[in-house]
Amino acid sequence: MHIVIAPDSFKGTLSSEQIIQIISAEARLHFPEASITGVPIADGGEGTLQAVLASRDGRLRHISVTNPVFEKTKASYAIFESSDSEPAAIIEMAAASGITLLSSSQKSALKTTSYGTGELIADALRQGIRNITAAIGGSATNDGGIGAMSALGFRFLDKNDKEVIPTGEHLINVARIDTSAILPELTENVSFTIMCDVRNPFTGPCGATYTYGPQKGASPETLAQLEEGMLHFADVIKRDLGKDIKDVPGAGAAGGLGGALCAFLDGNPKSGIETMLDLVRFNEIIEKADIIITGEGCADGQSAQGKVLWGIGTNAKEKGIPVIAITGGMLPDAKQLYDCGITAIVPALNYAMPLKEVLEHSQSLLHDAAERTFLLLKTGMSLAK
Repeated sequence: MHIVIAPDSFKGTLSSEQIIQIISAEARLHFPEASITGVPIADGGEGTLQAVLASRDGRLRHISVTNPVFEKTKASYAIFESSDSEPAAIIEMAAASGITLLSSSQKSALKTTSYGTGELIADALRQGIRNITAAIGGSATNDGGIGAMSALGFRFLDKNDKEVIPTGEHLINVARIDTSAILPELTENVSFTIMCDVRNPFTGPCGATYTYGPQKGASPETLAQLEEGMLHFADVIKRDLGKDIKDVPGAGAAGGLGGALCAFLDGNPKSGIETMLDLVRFNEIIEKADIIITGEGCADGQSAQGKVLWGIGTNAKEKGIPVIAITGGMLPDAKQLYDCGITAIVPALNYAMPLKEVLEHSQSLLHDAAERTFLLLKTGMSLAK
């Protein structure tokens, strides 16, 4: 029997690699003759770089960038060989402009910038890379992408022809966009792919500000201010660049960076999990699999809307391979996943417990869930004889 173990991380508790180790250990106890392949998976957020480099030959490049509150920090991006043998890069926004880089008191949708993400892209371009994938999950910003674009040489000028501070607070002051000083590499044939799993537009009730602003430190009073700035910025982009991004699905991802990447760099939005599965060559890996074990922190209805479990399940379903998801928890609407190729869901939490206890015992809980999974699998196999 060949078992493929391909989980997402359990955010805040266990990495994909740790999960693979634990499930593999239980698999070997119950199926000692089985061959096992472990594949770390991510969907464009935290852990994306590590997941790709675990399956592809490549390296991390470390540089100094600007964090969301204009402090210098170290960040990395991955360089690897693409399918056409040319160098490619994956930029993880969370590494430079992520919300996990900030303390609770530093979170501010008004005053944070995506400038550091632009610095990562700029460095990749200067390294001669012309195939860039931007994983834009986990952002701390609501700046419409003005920070990242500023780092690439786009100038955003106010009515007095002075550059505005590249934050959400100052979007309202942008009078025009000057493209005369952009990085010369951007005029070459550069391919930008945007790993994006949300469909929120740039503006509006379901846009970047009102959907994600509160979790980035926006108070009810500042949401209207931010939205006014985003609407104004979108109007300036339409006038100066000829790109209307207000209602584009996914343009509201990462505080509007999704829209900026489309408008300024002709970025191509793609499902994060589909892009990841292509990058790790998932269909090749599962070609001879008898069963796939996947997982994520919590299985719910959103898991069936383009997330990791959906991606693993739909790919396996096409090949007729059963998939068991071992998850931290499971909500009632997770049953939608059964229509997406997930055969069964095994939650690790077997009784209600405080979060602190869950964190302390996450490894043993996963061991227990994996043990139950393989015992049930053995039972099913014995019945099939």
